[in-house]
Amino acid sequence: VQLQASGGGLVQAGGSLRLSCAASGRISSRNVMAWFRQAPGKEREFVSAIRWSGSNIVSVDYADSVKGRFTISSDTAKNTLYLQMNSLKPEDTAVHYCAADRLIWTSTITNVRAYDYWGQGTRVTVSS
Repeated sequence: VQLQASGGGLVQAGGSLRLSCAASGRISSRNVMAWFRQAPGKEREFVSAIRWSGSNIVSVDYADSVKGRFTISSDTAKNTLYLQMNSLKPEDTAVHYCAADRLIWTSTITNVRAYDYWGQGTRVTVSS
């Protein structure tokens, strides 16, 4: 499985960005995809995750810090994961990573160590 994240950039506080993560390879065997982020000097943290059963989305989850502002979605035909980020804040500044694996939908999905497949990261900078 190969993951390619894109869509990051510089935006003012209150603005929006949409991140994309294009997946290739044996992505059909991975039922969970997620976004994580890592701010300078901090550990990588969970942002959002999505789970499929076949081509149907059955579960989504968000970190409390982004609930109501970010929306995770996917286009199964394009094997692409998205993260729509609205009302961005300076504290959202981080390198954002997409990840994929075959997981049971429990609190494990928020754990960095649960995922074996990672994209290269795309940088989001929010100015105040």
